[in-house]
Amino acid sequence: MTLHTLWKFSRPHTIIGSIVSIFVLFLLQGGSLTNHWIILVATLISALGCNVCITGLNQVVDVELDKINKPELPIAAGTLDIQTAKNIVLTSGIIAVGVAAILHWVLLLLILVILILGIAYSVPPIQLKQHHVPAALAITIVRGVLVNIGMAVHFAGMLQGEIEIKPVIYPLTIFISAFSLAIAWYKDLPDRAGDAHFGFRTFPLLYSPKVALYTGAFFVLAAYSWCIYWSYQAAQTFLMYSLLILSIAFILHLQTVRLQEQKSIKKFYQIFWVFFFATYLSFLWVLY
Repeated sequence: MTLHTLWKFSRPHTIIGSIVSIFVLFLLQGGSLTNHWIILVATLISALGCNVCITGLNQVVDVELDKINKPELPIAAGTLDIQTAKNIVLTSGIIAVGVAAILHWVLLLLILVILILGIAYSVPPIQLKQHHVPAALAITIVRGVLVNIGMAVHFAGMLQGEIEIKPVIYPLTIFISAFSLAIAWYKDLPDRAGDAHFGFRTFPLLYSPKVALYTGAFFVLAAYSWCIYWSYQAAQTFLMYSLLILSIAFILHLQTVRLQEQKSIKKFYQIFWVFFFATYLSFLWVLY
């Protein structure tokens, strides 16, 4: 197994998303890269272990589905054997829980809840991803609520010794929750062939790709509007203009997707994650 195979198995966009979100939340909660770097690094190790465990488990369960939807993934492509993949998933889960247990009880609880939801999302007989409502709720709860509020509480406990969430965390949580809802629908846009074959009741299959695309866009733009309004009220000028620019860029990006072309849909989804990263980073303006 090569490092490139392991990197693809980890689902890089989710790894980068976790790193960016935790880094931003750490700084927003008053963390210092000079004085508190050990807390940040340990939290990242636990979170990334959790990330690899969940995304890896999804691939272990979905081998036949991925051969249709994502044949480039390591197990589906035959570059990673199933037993090695299972070992990676188990080891990652143990690292995530072990480091969290050493670091802080809030982080341990957070990691355990996320792991449970991740297992319920992927593994039969529950397999939440088969139905678009529980699938979207699971992704939104994890990426939107648990990561932002949970990590903020964890960092507050570690850094200040008390549970006090900074006010900026709330608009950020609202935005990422809306964004995560769109992710839940957009990730199914390029996967319609396999999902239809295996009888998954995803949003694009039930209501059409166009409905999924523009419903997701509505939530994302509503979240941008709310956060722009919040930043205006809070006199966060740089944040307000950053979010305004990103919202306009998203509208322009929305016009580029051609729902009849698989390549266009995949490119749209990949770039959509860039807005996720950029919006998180834009909230760092409140520190200046």
